[in-house]
Amino acid sequence: MKIRVTAPLTKEAARSLHAGDMVLLSGTVYTARDAAHRRMIETLDRGESLPIPMENTVLYYLGPSPARPGKVIGSAGPTTASRMDQYAPRLMDLGLTGMIAKGKRNEAVREAIMRNGAVYFAAVGGAGALLSRHITQAEVVAYEDLGTEAIRKLTVEDLPVFVVMDSEGRDLYREAVEKFGAGQDSGRK
Repeated sequence: MKIRVTAPLTKEAARSLHAGDMVLLSGTVYTARDAAHRRMIETLDRGESLPIPMENTVLYYLGPSPARPGKVIGSAGPTTASRMDQYAPRLMDLGLTGMIAKGKRNEAVREAIMRNGAVYFAAVGGAGALLSRHITQAEVVAYEDLGTEAIRKLTVEDLPVFVVMDSEGRDLYREAVEKFGAGQDSGRK
């Protein structure tokens, strides 16, 4: 079953989602990768305001390729989430309710998700060209000097994502390892 969700994403909406849910996300999301996350934390450390809101925000860990003529954005595949793990808890404590990326998260992120009623979505890696079809508008709103890692405001329509970590602490990556084992012999000869 597909669940339709709108961003900005309230805590109430985030808490209603469960690991394993397939979601069609529409609305406003922001992009941010390593360099943008680092700069946002440095901004906070100086006591300054962030260039984008965190309250009820969804961040897509994305550095898109250049848009082809007539297109809004280039390939829009997710970045590996663990690269933002050192920054994510602080941003969730400021109201961030959703993150889109690929791959596992650390325990500090899982605890922050539970503490803040947030959610971690996975987008399919390697499907950036297909995912870009769900982005109807894109504009750089901060840190233009970072190029592809600048923060962009996106309007998305039915962006397909999966809930892999929910506000109750369920983590599909952890559950898969427990169920199927990690590093076990696959039985091939």
